[in-house]
Amino acid sequence: MPVEFLGIAATNEGSEVTARSGPSFDKEYTLRLARAHEEYGWDRILFAYGSGSPDPSPAAAYIAARTEKIQILVAHRPNVSYPTFAAKTFATLDRISDGRLAVHFITGGNDHEQQREGDFLTKDQRYARTREAIQIIKKAWTTHEPFDHEGTHYRFHDFVSDTFPVQQPHPPVSFGGSSAAAYAAGGAEADIYCLWGEPLAQTAEQIESVKAAAKAAGRTDLPRIQVAFRPIIAPTEELAWEKAHQTLARIKARTAGAPLSRRHPLKNPENSGSQRLLAVAARGDRHDRALWTPTAAETGGAGNSTALVGTPETVAQALLDYYDLGVDILSARGYDLLDDAIDFGRHVIPIVREEVAKRDATRVAA
Repeated sequence: MPVEFLGIAATNEGSEVTARSGPSFDKEYTLRLARAHEEYGWDRILFAYGSGSPDPSPAAAYIAARTEKIQILVAHRPNVSYPTFAAKTFATLDRISDGRLAVHFITGGNDHEQQREGDFLTKDQRYARTREAIQIIKKAWTTHEPFDHEGTHYRFHDFVSDTFPVQQPHPPVSFGGSSAAAYAAGGAEADIYCLWGEPLAQTAEQIESVKAAAKAAGRTDLPRIQVAFRPIIAPTEELAWEKAHQTLARIKARTAGAPLSRRHPLKNPENSGSQRLLAVAARGDRHDRALWTPTAAETGGAGNSTALVGTPETVAQALLDYYDLGVDILSARGYDLLDDAIDFGRHVIPIVREEVAKRDATRVAA
């Protein structure tokens, strides 16, 4: 099966190891990073969402108009705009990008972060709202006649859009989460289900949970699976581990004296995904071929935070282990965003693509 690589479309050079030097939306850096992904073999880049961060949709439009091939994944929280408005926004983006858009729906795993923008629903209520929003947006993308909606979270009458996406029937819908409520919502609605980098055995268990939820929802197809990592690569194993420990030291220097990040608590996170990452870290620093957890432990299991450490060959083989589980979208983001995107694209992506081609040829021959 084809394999895809997802990178990050950061709007500035700041990361867990580097304080940004300019504005939160640095146009030149954003474009340089996007073009580096496009040049070095990545398939798609993610425009993430944060309550105080630049709006991902206009940032994505800026990049879409200045690139040719790179696909765009825009993160969206349903609490920040009404579904009919969101549907038009994303259909317009798909037009601007000539059909290169996917939308990642974020339910929100931190009450404090959600409440910054007026969202006071409980976690289970948020998942129900997200599922309802996705259903409305899909319908707005595909329905050419006026329709009404009377739901738990949304109500409107006689809506019809005059703006439809290029992609048919609609742009891919991406979704993530590691709780039963997440599996149920994403299993029912997602084209792509996103997981954070856990050991192989736990990842296999989550994949089965997603599949079971999709089947329980009556689907005959299944979501594609995406898993995210922080690659730390170097020419030799010794240098890679030296770089890993240097990276951890840089993270500790950034978090020193800060009991809470702006978006994520460093201890006792509310969301299941972060709790799972911290549980993995508590069981040991190293797992499977190259998975390293101290980066997750130091950041409270925040988002994509487990690392793959080694030479390009080692990291590529580790990614192929996940591919063999059924993961066909590999998300990777380094700590020095631009340089790491280039290095990963230059040294890791070609190895993985070559090995996937060999596996596919073997299956065809069989």
